[in-house]
Amino acid sequence: MKLLQACPYYTMFPLDFPLAWLRKARPGEWVLDPFCGRGTTLYAARLLGLPAAGVDISPVAAAIADGMLAAGTPEEVRAWARELLREGEARDLPQGEFWELAYHHRTLEAIARLREGLMRDGKGPAARLLRVILLGRLHGPLRKGAPSYLSNQMPRTFAPKPAYAVRFWKARGLRPPEVDPLALLSRVIPRFLQDLPPPVPGRAVCGDARHVDFLELGGPYDWVITSPPYWGMRTYVADQWLRHWFLGGPPHVVYRYEGQIGRGSAESYAGALRQVWLRAAEACRPGARLVVRFGALPSQNDPEPLELLRASLRDTPWRIRWVWRAGSPDRGRRGARGFLPNPRPAVEEIDVLARWVG
Repeated sequence: MKLLQACPYYTMFPLDFPLAWLRKARPGEWVLDPFCGRGTTLYAARLLGLPAAGVDISPVAAAIADGMLAAGTPEEVRAWARELLREGEARDLPQGEFWELAYHHRTLEAIARLREGLMRDGKGPAARLLRVILLGRLHGPLRKGAPSYLSNQMPRTFAPKPAYAVRFWKARGLRPPEVDPLALLSRVIPRFLQDLPPPVPGRAVCGDARHVDFLELGGPYDWVITSPPYWGMRTYVADQWLRHWFLGGPPHVVYRYEGQIGRGSAESYAGALRQVWLRAAEACRPGARLVVRFGALPSQNDPEPLELLRASLRDTPWRIRWVWRAGSPDRGRRGARGFLPNPRPAVEEIDVLARWVG
């Protein structure tokens, strides 16, 4: 289970949530997560030997999730990193005060070579695993001893905005350490690839779940296990802008990302989710199960989560069978604790089981 910890991603539900459901699955049953995030559902399916597919609108999330289905040995992944560093080019190095303070210039050149190589030839299993591990090491805290991250002092889960980061580093006199990416990778790769479960059929792709043909990824599906973006949730891409750059995005913050479900009125949000549930139903067998962990951001006047979810399931083949309070002893920890701002309390999350009844 170490691979799931390779790249911290702060909007994620715990592994025991999908595992508890998928232990009821029969061998060979396909699993779908149309809002797959970092791929927790996909990794749970892999642990149980079940084929799985996922989709996410965020390029960062989709890249991490795709790695959750990849297979490779530490030696293969390390060799791929060594080859990219030896043969890659450091083209289009980002310029400016942020980049000068975020990374030592030789470290940034090495990161750029790895970036260019993975953008050019990054579809193989070793490359997919290397990408996940590098995304997780791209920024993080400074610690004593051998560096654990490639950057100056930063959080692990999100990248600070450039102006704030520059002020922070200058006020504390923090300079970026020179980090050898290959030496760092040689230390962490064996840890994250320890006890890697056997591969299973499946894919994770970046896309809008309202328009993806899920059957092109696998299936037909017997399980849909997911947690949609809560209504009012802002795009995650702005908070993941450095990882987005590493995947080929621009070297600056993107504050708006088209296609993000969660914006607009409650009615438009429910309608957008309905499109996803209908698309998923088209790819599922009759009798398939839809399991949703669902909640909402704190607000006095917002509809209750169950009300929103019921509205989204209206006029679809899915019928709600059970509703639980998320965080019950047999349903795992609450996913909202990782990203809702303090001290505002989180709305109670719910776990909902629906069945495809035609």
